[in-house]
Amino acid sequence: MVKPDRIVSMASAFYESALLFAAVDLGIFGELARLGNADAQTIALTLGLDQRATRLLLDACVAVGLLQKEGVFYRNTEESEAFLVPGKPGDLSGAIRYNRDVYPLWGRLKEFAQTGQPVEKPEIHLGEDRERTRTFVLAMHARALAIGRAVVGELDLKGRKRLLDVGGGPATYALLLAQANPELKCTVIDLPEVIEIAQEIVTEAGLQERVKTLPGDYHSLPFPGDNDIVIFFGVLHQESPEDIVGLLKKAYYALSPGGVVYVMDMMTDRTHTQPRFSALFGVNMALTTKKGWVFADEELKDWLQTAGFTDCTVKPLPPPMPHFLARAVKG
Repeated sequence: MVKPDRIVSMASAFYESALLFAAVDLGIFGELARLGNADAQTIALTLGLDQRATRLLLDACVAVGLLQKEGVFYRNTEESEAFLVPGKPGDLSGAIRYNRDVYPLWGRLKEFAQTGQPVEKPEIHLGEDRERTRTFVLAMHARALAIGRAVVGELDLKGRKRLLDVGGGPATYALLLAQANPELKCTVIDLPEVIEIAQEIVTEAGLQERVKTLPGDYHSLPFPGDNDIVIFFGVLHQESPEDIVGLLKKAYYALSPGGVVYVMDMMTDRTHTQPRFSALFGVNMALTTKKGWVFADEELKDWLQTAGFTDCTVKPLPPPMPHFLARAVKG
């Protein structure tokens, strides 16, 4: 007999997302890491919260496995302690703020279906609103730090000297790759307002001599030449097929013979329905960018070949990362 259980569960799935975002923003996990364990009254007093509301929130966190409870005392689970406490090596609290910020936009999905237009102007977080731009770029930095742990080891940069990072945002990937490859020098292209924040991050890392920034729109800005590597990490899902081919051709001409282009992104199979997360991510990008979507791995291979590349390969990154990594060579 067909049962409605899955549909009923889907209808309230957003409860858990909202709970996670609130607990992170309120500092619940960091405070419990500091205290070890505490009752609701103590947490409410130290964080300036309502006691009754705090108890309800903490109990809900226990119910979904984010906290543990013994008597009236709460403490972090091993998972929350590892990934939701600010400052810990595996901290994801900054990275998931991106999900928090797009959360209200999903409530306007019907509007997108009716108009075909993003429900929020992408310019808002790409320079038009300085505060939103800063929040967005720093969230992308935190997100890229988490992703970078999985992707840096997948790139073969032995003997490579010059890397161009197109749409590199906060310059996180360029920094991670420069740190892992002492002979590598990187150039990061992105919009001026984004590059302003990226430059702060580069300076803080002390790598301003090896990681340079180049402000401009990568669609129209000429790419500097003689690169050994060009990367498009989390960029092409906001471009049309025609623009993707155009950008890959620019990358081809910016590479020295034997140079390599790497594309890391969400991708689907040819049906555009699997993996599940990639299909959902395509909707997410359409809500926030004018041309946002998710392409299939086979489509990317065709575009790379059209741009002149050979030896095209695509593989999934190791779990739990949902991304795919493509590699192709300039002959």
